Amino acid sequence: MPLSTASAVTFTYALGYPIGVLAVAGMTPMAVLVLRFSLAALVLAVWALLARAPWPRGAQIGHVVVAGLLIQAVQFCCIYEAVLLGASAVLCAVVVAMNPVTTAILAAVFLREPLGWLRVGALVLGVVAVLAACARRLLGTHGLDPVLVLLVLGLLGLSAGGVYQQRYCTGIDFRTMSAVQNGVAFIPAAAFALVTPFAVHDAHRAVIAITAMVLLNASVAVSIYLRAVTLHGAAAVAMLFAIIPAGAAVLSWLILGERPDVGVGIGLVVGALACWLNSRASARQRATRDQPDSTPAGMPAPPRLASCSASD
Repeated sequence: MPLSTASAVTFTYALGYPIGVLAVAGMTPMAVLVLRFSLAALVLAVWALLARAPWPRGAQIGHVVVAGLLIQAVQFCCIYEAVLLGASAVLCAVVVAMNPVTTAILAAVFLREPLGWLRVGALVLGVVAVLAACARRLLGTHGLDPVLVLLVLGLLGLSAGGVYQQRYCTGIDFRTMSAVQNGVAFIPAAAFALVTPFAVHDAHRAVIAITAMVLLNASVAVSIYLRAVTLHGAAAVAMLFAIIPAGAAVLSWLILGERPDVGVGIGLVVGALACWLNSRASARQRATRDQPDSTPAGMPAPPRLASCSASD
């Protein structure tokens, strides 16, 4: 992957974390998400109409809705509530960066993809990374930390939605799929906004953050990411999750003045190693699958399980 592409994907994704923290600092989380989902759905729908992209039909719509509720609603509702409770942008980035690892585990369970010891090691390191990043909060709460619970639920929503989308939503145009998913995620966000306190703390900051969030994350980041997956493969793009949290740490320091503590620093390093191990496992799995068939002539080939990348 060219450095320019890797840098663009890393920067746009990493920038989403401090922007999200800025938005929640200016307005209550569910209000932020109501604006995020509605505006993103509008932008993506217009883009899809101008491009004359095909829309999902029939059973495809139901699958896109389920994936959207998991990837968009569950992930962001949990993460933004965690930010409200004090989660830093870097802490969110460290936990969410475990997505390729947890996705590989879920794909092994539900899609019967091979797991292997490398991915098991990546999972163990991922757990260590999350616990290290949350160490100060865990020591301070002396029990179950609601921030950690929310972040893990957000991570599982993203991973489960990715596996579901991989299984049932292949071949659907990303613009129309993203438009539908943001529109569907608007419904639970609006419902939560009606039953939770509403407050605008800094209207100017909220407007700037939400505008940047919709334009950069909902359109530019998604487009660059999917184009990178198409050109260079999901495994190569998944490797960027090893450095996205570090990028988020630098941007959070520059934008928010947040400096990661020792635990978060350890989480960044161990999490990067976990993502690297997962990427190595994906590369080995792909190499094995792409090997020429060595079955002797006239002998029936052994059955092979269908498999695809768990990092989409």
